[in-house]
Amino acid sequence: MTDAQWARTEPLLPDRTPRKGGRWRDHRQVIGAISWKYRTGAPWMALPLEFGSWKGVHNRLRTWAPDGTWERMFTALLAQTDVEGDLDWVVAVDSTIVRAHQHVAGARQKGPRPTSRTTMPSDAPAAG
Repeated sequence: MTDAQWARTEPLLPDRTPRKGGRWRDHRQVIGAISWKYRTGAPWMALPLEFGSWKGVHNRLRTWAPDGTWERMFTALLAQTDVEGDLDWVVAVDSTIVRAHQHVAGARQKGPRPTSRTTMPSDAPAAG
């Protein structure tokens, strides 16, 4: 995150003093950790130690999602880049259709449904 982006984003973030416990880790470092995780696709537990505890980073992500922090931050950054002319919209539409055979979906095959086999008397002579 550039310094200009950080200056625009920092006022939108919650206070670093949570309701319980001590102070949170620096927000900029946590945002860097979250972006690293999603950029690499690595599991949370593989987060490098320089970002701090993976649990703390994950909890911050989960805390900010429902309270609208992420939405406010992305909206502000999008508006800033749009005003500066750094935003290029690229829209890609893919109309690929993949169809599976009807039997893959469990459809009944043609013909009558098989019934359970009935027991037929044997054509062999009776034992006697």
